[in-house]
Amino acid sequence: MTDEDEVVVTRNEDETRWEAHVGGVLAGFAAYRPGERVVVFTHTEVDPAFKGRGVGDALARHALDEVAAEGTRRVRPACPFIRAWIDRHPDYAALVQGATTAAAPAPDRPEP
Repeated sequence: MTDEDEVVVTRNEDETRWEAHVGGVLAGFAAYRPGERVVVFTHTEVDPAFKGRGVGDALARHALDEVAAEGTRRVRPACPFIRAWIDRHPDYAALVQGATTAAAPAPDRPEP
């Protein structure tokens, strides 16, 4: 993969979206609505010229990793692409608003 093929993802807070660039060209974006406790992913779009080059995967992974790293908010995947991506990558499921984690014991039950 050359630098021209590398997908670079950055957050554009003015446009409330994560953007993917390939060779300096906008290849796609994942739009969101920020909230105090939840980031709602509303729409993901990849330019047809860049389909099949991992742009959508890079957008989803980078955006979700960034929200997780902040550690203070969860996500609501209103966008079908982000929802499907999380479904295919279950290690991100705990980041979804309302998700429970298997590692945490139920509050009224003792740990085994």
